[in-house]
Amino acid sequence: MSYEPLAERLRPHSLDHYIGQRHLVGEGAVLRRMIESGNLSSFILWGPPGVGKTTLARIIAEQTQVPFYTLSAVTSGVKDVRQVLEQCRADASSVFSKGRPILFIDEIHRFSKSQQDSLLGAVERGTVTLIGATTENPSFEVIRPLLSRAQVYVLHPLDSDELLQLLDHAIKHDTLLKQHEVHIEQTDALLRYAGGDARKLLNILDLMMQSLGEAEPLVINNAIVTDRLQQHPMAFDKNGEMHYDIISAFIKSVRGSDPDAAVYWLARLIAGGEDPKFIARRLCILAAEDIGLANPNALLLANATFDIVDKIGWPEGRIPLSECAIYLATSAKSNSAYLAIGAATQLVEQTGDMPVPLHLRNAPTTLMRQLGYGHDYRYAHDYPGHFVRQAYMPDELHHPQLWQPQDNAAEQQMAARQHSRWGQETEQR
Repeated sequence: MSYEPLAERLRPHSLDHYIGQRHLVGEGAVLRRMIESGNLSSFILWGPPGVGKTTLARIIAEQTQVPFYTLSAVTSGVKDVRQVLEQCRADASSVFSKGRPILFIDEIHRFSKSQQDSLLGAVERGTVTLIGATTENPSFEVIRPLLSRAQVYVLHPLDSDELLQLLDHAIKHDTLLKQHEVHIEQTDALLRYAGGDARKLLNILDLMMQSLGEAEPLVINNAIVTDRLQQHPMAFDKNGEMHYDIISAFIKSVRGSDPDAAVYWLARLIAGGEDPKFIARRLCILAAEDIGLANPNALLLANATFDIVDKIGWPEGRIPLSECAIYLATSAKSNSAYLAIGAATQLVEQTGDMPVPLHLRNAPTTLMRQLGYGHDYRYAHDYPGHFVRQAYMPDELHHPQLWQPQDNAAEQQMAARQHSRWGQETEQR
């Protein structure tokens, strides 16, 4: 007979046994009211692993007694989504239907744009109630039309009291655990290794219990827990998603010019099983956003790192990632390019689709030339120094200065070059 993990054996089937997330499922909280009323709307559960996202979706299905379908974004394609939606339509139109079917999509952030698009119609028409689960920020990973049709609820890591409550519940209610006498001497290591993740805590208990002989007492203290695991806490669940705040700490350490912290958080990401290409993508973004023009070589190195990691894989891929992280952390910093595109985007939103000046327009036809397209345009390479003064923005904007050079050697050199070309106009624009 196959062994069912402790975390699965103890998965609650009602809110009365659900531990944590009181802000969502406590008395009078939003999700509890929604469940008790039976009036479900589509929503996305965002939080780190092991905090009860899947369990909450299953409880909702059991308590509302409606058809419940599950898709994993890791293994499901557009065809699978369409097949499930067809079944949901059939259920919704059935005279025996007790309510709108629920479609639960685990790791919805891994769905491609086309997969997410395929959900839109069913959600809009009310064919299904969509419940998504994600460890990644939905505003970055879920398409805007779908996000606008689903409320986002944030789930938090379990605190120490909630983890201890779960431990007590496991000891009292699990059939296999009750076969052992349990002695709790210390819980610091157990809580530290669990890291707010209920599944990890139960997996650790499971591991410790499996090492016992029949009727041998289970002793929980710091030394025994550490000895049984013999590995870094982040490595315990290699297949789990990374805690979403680790990447934030990594990014902020690089931005803050702390190479030691950067490689520490990088090691945490690696130990936790993070996708190396995800880390490399973040380094590319960092190079452009936080270093930018202060050291343009940073972006070249980050892009090269992405390519190399993709080619060589693990474990050697950790070396170029470390090299790039240290280089970016110790590099001069500038966010002037990031600020410039932000200012330009805001200007476009405020001023709308202003016409392109005639002299900058392309003139591929006789009619366009007769209308003045391209007239009086001056080709920069025909002039000394490959530069000639002319207007490059709509006159109505009075040429605001969107790029503000920052106080680093590279940008000060750029600013001096611009001043030599435009003179006082550079500061006035």
